[in-house]
Amino acid sequence: MTAADVHESTHSAVLLDAAADAHEIARLRADGRIEFIDRLPEDGRDALTALWAYYPWRRAAVRVLGPDMFQRTRLDRNRYLITADELSRLATLRVGVVGLSVGHAVAHALAAEGLCGELRLADFDDLELTNLNRVPASVFDLGVNKAVACARRIAELNPYLPVQVLSSGITAESIDGFLDGLDIVIEECDSLDVKVQIREGARARRLPVLMATSSGGLLDVERYDEDPQRPIFHGLLGDVNADQLASLSSKDKVPHVLRVIDAAVLRPRMQASLLEVGKTLSTWPQLSSEVAIGAATVAEAVRRLGLGETLHSGRVKVDVPAILDEIKDPMHEQVASGGQTAGPPDALPPETGPTGDAITAIAAAAARAPSGGNTQPWTLDVGDGTLTIRIDPDLTSAMDIGFRGSAVAVGAAAFNARVAAAAHGLTADVEYREGHSSSPLSAVVRTRPDGHSELANQFDAMLRRETNRHRGVRVDIAPEAVASLTHIAETEGARLQLITAAADIDGVASALAEADRIRYLTPLLHTQMISELRWPGDPSPDTGIDIRSLELAEADLAFLDILRSGAVMRHLADWKAGSALGEATRSALSNAAGVALVSVRGTTLADYARGGSALEAVWIAAQEENLAVQPISPAFLYAREPRELDALSPAYSRQLADLQYSLETLFDIESDESPILILRLCRAPHPSVPSRRRQLPGRSTPT
Repeated sequence: MTAADVHESTHSAVLLDAAADAHEIARLRADGRIEFIDRLPEDGRDALTALWAYYPWRRAAVRVLGPDMFQRTRLDRNRYLITADELSRLATLRVGVVGLSVGHAVAHALAAEGLCGELRLADFDDLELTNLNRVPASVFDLGVNKAVACARRIAELNPYLPVQVLSSGITAESIDGFLDGLDIVIEECDSLDVKVQIREGARARRLPVLMATSSGGLLDVERYDEDPQRPIFHGLLGDVNADQLASLSSKDKVPHVLRVIDAAVLRPRMQASLLEVGKTLSTWPQLSSEVAIGAATVAEAVRRLGLGETLHSGRVKVDVPAILDEIKDPMHEQVASGGQTAGPPDALPPETGPTGDAITAIAAAAARAPSGGNTQPWTLDVGDGTLTIRIDPDLTSAMDIGFRGSAVAVGAAAFNARVAAAAHGLTADVEYREGHSSSPLSAVVRTRPDGHSELANQFDAMLRRETNRHRGVRVDIAPEAVASLTHIAETEGARLQLITAAADIDGVASALAEADRIRYLTPLLHTQMISELRWPGDPSPDTGIDIRSLELAEADLAFLDILRSGAVMRHLADWKAGSALGEATRSALSNAAGVALVSVRGTTLADYARGGSALEAVWIAAQEENLAVQPISPAFLYAREPRELDALSPAYSRQLADLQYSLETLFDIESDESPILILRLCRAPHPSVPSRRRQLPGRSTPT
């Protein structure tokens, strides 16, 4: 057969190379009845591998990309829903489809999604006008064999996909040749005895069989590949075989058909229609929408089989009318489940001021200190003129390596206690104790007369200290302010490094954004991070981070439900993707006036606590300079050894080590220094909601 020949069974495109097949192409061009369509750009390497795909039944030739680029481009919108590696595995599948009414939509879906590398289609019947209510063909296909019409449509979708056609349908003579070499069988024929015959042949070859009905959205799965002794149709037909069924009259087959389709659960319209078959109906009715649902469920089943994912033998219904009967108002659902509809922000109760009970005010001030994820990882014990702040080991997290982050929080609480004591005319002496059996670190705050007036002046500012996650705007930080903040850190025994150059801030932003991405993609870190978030109506609003304080736009807030999903993160990790996970941090830093790092010499928990005191002092002072402050704690911040990074994120420990080195280089951190926390500084409005605190012992309200 030459390229110009047309036969009623012709169903494949003829692929022609411009150089190798120049003579045949010239002959086709000379035929004025044949149209040549070329919409490929001439520039670029892709044009060099392009071929002509000639479709005899269309009397047209289309210039198409070469096979590799064609597939890569055509399936580009599959990306991540079906990965390139998965497509490569699925391309090895050989799938047979018997019955090309419902089967037409199924076969086309498999070809469109790239779920197989070869198709075999079997149907003896020709297309009639009454088929076009559900078969996605056209009036040009009337009188054409159903399998041929489907194969032609697939060829026009992908001229490179091998499709074999058995236009005589399945017979005793043809079934072996059809089934041999297949990986999956999809059975959509009308004949009950052929249905059984196909299953007997598939079972003998240990092939899985899939079937979708066009009523009630039933998907039937028979895994003969897993259990070759499994009864046909799950045992619904008893011991009847194909030969016995073939000898029955149509009337005698009806009880068997009803058992297979489970007529009792069909919708009433379909049940009533069955009674009219042979009367006012020539056969049972079918709808295109039901066929489309069947194609979708079979396609998903094929994908699972091809990728070795879980798919059990049995049946499931995707009954759209029944599903629509259960339609619900999403806003009502959110309210009923204590969901994310935000109400007015909760206000913090007023703190005990300088005129109240001294030790209670000191404890209340300590409780206002910042902590990672607002976990408040301490216990506060009030004594006679003393306050003991202990790390609570039960409130740690994976990023709180060696309780170093908790020690920073204890140090910040101790600084607040000193400020509150001074406001009450007292001096607070702080002693750090390490290694107690019940707590890794304790800060014992003892008060005595003769308060420190300079600290006392910071009391109101300390109460106003807040975390501000507004994006804000970049402003110049006055040299005097930089000098003041640096001096305050030094007074507390720490060092402040402040980066203000845009290029350096971009470098910090890149490192912190990638660290955030890794935090999302590391299962334990992601779980703990999400557990810190609080939605309005959550049962424990006095810890964690209120989502309203994230200062997200409504569109971004909607993405939180996606970011909460561990399954989503697993997919992104598998795809080595997820760069968008760090964009919030990158965007926030792009508007920063400066990025500060507080560090301290030494590596003990007491050293980290000392750094926490300096951090709190700098934070309070920065706000008094009219700067908004947001703490940023990358996952690697408190790791000091490679093994700690290995334990923190086994899959990404090397990347974290590189990021840690990059940040330490940008901030010129010395080997004997310990980083305490990073602060983003900008100009911004006040936060939408304050950060909440747990109740203090003996108090009736949170602070």
